Amino acid sequence: MKKILTIMATALTLAACTSTHKNPFFTEWDTPYGIPPFDQITVDDYLPAVKAGIEQQQKEIDAITANPEVPTFENTIAPLELSGEILSKVVGVLYNVSETDRSDALDAVMEEAIQLFSDHESNISFNKALYQRIATLYNGDQSGLTREQQMVLKRLFEDFERSGIGLSEEKQARLREISAEESGKVLKIGNNILAESNAFKAEFGFSVSDYPNQMTTTADRSLREKMFKAYSSRGHNGNENDNRALVLEVMKLRIEEAQIKGYKNPAEFILEPKMAHDPATVDAFLDGIMKASVAKAKEEIADMQKIMDRDIADGKLAAGTKIQPWDWWYYAEKVRKEKYDLDENLTKPYFKLENVVEGIFTAAHRLYGLNMEKIDGVPSYNPEKVTTYRITDEDGSLIGIFTTDYLPRDSKRGGAWMNAVREQYYDAAGNNIRPIIVNVGNLQEYLTIDEVLTVFHEFGHALHGLLAQCHYKSVSGTNVTRDFVETFSQINENWAFQPDLLAVYAKHAETGEVIPAELVEKIINSLKFNQGFMTTELCAASILDMKWHELESVEGVDIDEFEKKACSEMGLIDEIIPRYRTTYFNHIFSSGYNAGYYGYLWAEVLDKDLFSVFEASGDVWNKELATQFRQTFLEKGGSEEPMILFKSFTNREPDNTAFLRGRGLID
Repeated sequence: MKKILTIMATALTLAACTSTHKNPFFTEWDTPYGIPPFDQITVDDYLPAVKAGIEQQQKEIDAITANPEVPTFENTIAPLELSGEILSKVVGVLYNVSETDRSDALDAVMEEAIQLFSDHESNISFNKALYQRIATLYNGDQSGLTREQQMVLKRLFEDFERSGIGLSEEKQARLREISAEESGKVLKIGNNILAESNAFKAEFGFSVSDYPNQMTTTADRSLREKMFKAYSSRGHNGNENDNRALVLEVMKLRIEEAQIKGYKNPAEFILEPKMAHDPATVDAFLDGIMKASVAKAKEEIADMQKIMDRDIADGKLAAGTKIQPWDWWYYAEKVRKEKYDLDENLTKPYFKLENVVEGIFTAAHRLYGLNMEKIDGVPSYNPEKVTTYRITDEDGSLIGIFTTDYLPRDSKRGGAWMNAVREQYYDAAGNNIRPIIVNVGNLQEYLTIDEVLTVFHEFGHALHGLLAQCHYKSVSGTNVTRDFVETFSQINENWAFQPDLLAVYAKHAETGEVIPAELVEKIINSLKFNQGFMTTELCAASILDMKWHELESVEGVDIDEFEKKACSEMGLIDEIIPRYRTTYFNHIFSSGYNAGYYGYLWAEVLDKDLFSVFEASGDVWNKELATQFRQTFLEKGGSEEPMILFKSFTNREPDNTAFLRGRGLID
């Protein structure tokens, strides 16, 4: 479905109606800034729009391939980029709403829609007439093309090659079947994870997103153990939401697909176009981080055990009790209080959600000159929970529309993410169509330090989408490789706790007092705290992802034994489990991060290295550097190779020193 999401635009509109209701996807959106008319869209509108959109785009592609003229960028690639306008509109709305306000009726729509998308993508991927026109251009003289056009052409050509355009009809037919089967199964996995997370909330009275906080504050060790076991066994309970069989079925399909295409395993296939390029590079990268992080985690265990031993001496725990996974959050917080004299109960009042939002806006204004204005009375998919802003540049021109949906609800999947309801691109008339970007989360009214970073993180993604200045949607905004895209979310975290920014947004919810300097110092000193644990659980999940996708067969594989063996081989200690175990690893089985979860760590090396350039300038708010950063990265999206952009900003190869130092893994 990625190809559908990256080659469609939203300009042409068609009129159609029934006797009682006009399908909004077939009408021109006469709304402020072209925001979807959410209040007019019903569940029954989606599937007719999907089907009409597929038909429309197929006719547009047929017109391209029927053109008797010699292929040019203008008569082949440009119209392909602008094809599928109805489909683009419905996809932008449907995927956003299905993840935030799901229902049984919407699940049924998604199940059918995903199969339609899969079939449509296969029809495009195996369209030999279209491929031949693209191949003619790719293999011809490209000197007359802009660099962005060359990158669009390269991506399209490689997508066709990697989709199996050169395979026999029999193999292509099997690839179609695999795509359709996998699409349905990953949707089911995601729905099962949501159902299991809701069941967890029903049992314990809080959402999975609040799990770390509850584990930190719950003194009852037996209750912590119970919560840990329930949390870590989601999708693994032998009920209708059990994901074990589905995971194996998905992996079997992914392995078959990779091998049909001439690769040994899915990781080899998936990584080929990424920055890392191959599994060996990723494995070596993760192995180095794992060794350093586990060594640090063992130091953290020793610190926690000392406090636990005091509890044993006081008769609170039985003799010989050792730190277990369900003890980590609780005793780590005790260590933090002792080492840094920092109690998050004291910091939370300064991090009211609305104040933190003010913080991300203030930072964007100082760095990039952006201005944010809340706008009321515009359509919204959930008026009670969603807030919409108009983002403008220093000269008053429109940058885009930004929507926030931060609070949890049972209909929303867990975690935090950014969606593009509409990508930035230029339409056929040369108009710069500005994006509509959404940040979604599952946050409380008062935020922990980690949750503050989450808000800055997701707004980093939003800035990447909002500031895009590309002509073609397929390379605009966040349409970059998975191991590059997190660079721009993570670098934004570096400004979250700058003291002069905290002085602006971190104000006590009751007194209005600005956060005291001594508390700021404690927060900054504590940022490297517990990084052995945090890095180890993240790295362990990344390695687990790679282990799954380096398999060449799932014959005889038992998920529990596979996980146990993988954790042993990676050197994971018993006190820590991977951030996500297999059966609730939504990123890799339902969200497109398969053989790509390492990208968070990979991108962090890049983001910390890039931020070190700001630090070296003596001013992390250096406006000249921020402008250069905006023009080099945020505006260009995927219109240039990632490493070329990186080197153009730093004038050197990446260096992981800032990453290791930032996580406290080296002095």
